Amino acid sequence: MLPRPSVLRAAQLASRQIRSPVLRNTVQRRFASHEPTKLVGPMDNAFNRERLAVKQHAKQSTELWRRLCIYVVIPALILGSLNAKNLWDEHWEHWEHMPPLEERVEYPYQNIRSKAYPWGDGDKTLFWNPKVNYHHKEE
Repeated sequence: MLPRPSVLRAAQLASRQIRSPVLRNTVQRRFASHEPTKLVGPMDNAFNRERLAVKQHAKQSTELWRRLCIYVVIPALILGSLNAKNLWDEHWEHWEHMPPLEERVEYPYQNIRSKAYPWGDGDKTLFWNPKVNYHHKEE
């Protein structure tokens, strides 16, 4: 089914209006990023001076925080990550020198069970890690 001629004419008229120089100049002016740094004539009043001062302050604050993020936060994150990786490696290196889990002493305050857990075999907690946790079952 082909569009009706009236719909086509309306679309062509709308596209001509959008491309008109008056509308195009208004849109271009609206998206312009240049602001006057010095006010002259009737534009030089208390409100506009304060507004300009606020904009300049905001620009300086934005630049300060951008620099802080780039030159302080990112290197701090990298150094913190390296430190965490080194501590992680040292921790597991220490665990390699310890006796196997089955041979370690189980103290009375460890692995207290007043009733079985409702999951699995009822002996392991929700956060059970077989590399670290071991429980000598009573025989």
